[in-house]
Amino acid sequence: MSGGFSGRVALVTGAGRGIGRALALALAEEGAGLGLLARSRAELDEVAEAVWERGSKAVVLRADLGDPEQTAGAADRVLAEFGGVDILVNNAAVVWPLGPTSAVDPGEWADAVLVNVVGAFRLTRALLPTMLDRGWGRVVNVSSGVVGNPAGMIGMNAYVTSKAALEAHTVSLAAELAGSGITVNTFRPGAVDTAMQAWIRGQSPDDIGAALHERFTRNYDEGSLIAPESSARALLTHLHGDRTGEVWSVLPQQTGPSS
Repeated sequence: MSGGFSGRVALVTGAGRGIGRALALALAEEGAGLGLLARSRAELDEVAEAVWERGSKAVVLRADLGDPEQTAGAADRVLAEFGGVDILVNNAAVVWPLGPTSAVDPGEWADAVLVNVVGAFRLTRALLPTMLDRGWGRVVNVSSGVVGNPAGMIGMNAYVTSKAALEAHTVSLAAELAGSGITVNTFRPGAVDTAMQAWIRGQSPDDIGAALHERFTRNYDEGSLIAPESSARALLTHLHGDRTGEVWSVLPQQTGPSS
């Protein structure tokens, strides 16, 4: 354990697998205590055990970020357990609904934005006061390279829209908090080999669009996806700095969804 974040507390959403899991374990190796938030208890328990094995404390926070009460409850519990959170990584996201806009259910579209944007805002809002009291904090909102090329992922309008909104929120909040000791940045993690990618490949081309399905299948078959651990390490190097209002990108050329 290197101790780079010894004495700090981090809350990672979507911590049960993929980038969230890899980042949680990397932070534990640097001495941070971890709040682990996701919907799957079994996955969180496995990650928590791995965090404890690395000598750091872990608190499991099973919650759906689309539910305001569950989000508030998770924030209350992590604050009660640790007294505050120094590092917040809003990594959890949903990629559905997929398909042409004319066929997408408006309620599902709104629910996706609720999780990907509003959920991240609610959690940030709940944890921000203790960061302000301490005069130090790191907020990272995990986005996607697709924001830089929205037309490159036809059939993913809800995902693209929500990630663009999340980046706008990030820049606005960073400007608001300038000089406070709290940095707020966006991370575009590249095309990562995750369960989300596998789920998209498993959908019917007739439902999500042949071009979208072919693109995700081709990326996997060609071996162009990167490991979650590689993406997490790239993010971790940025967390030690004090720059704010930036878009960090592990692979600038990537324009696909990341998790």
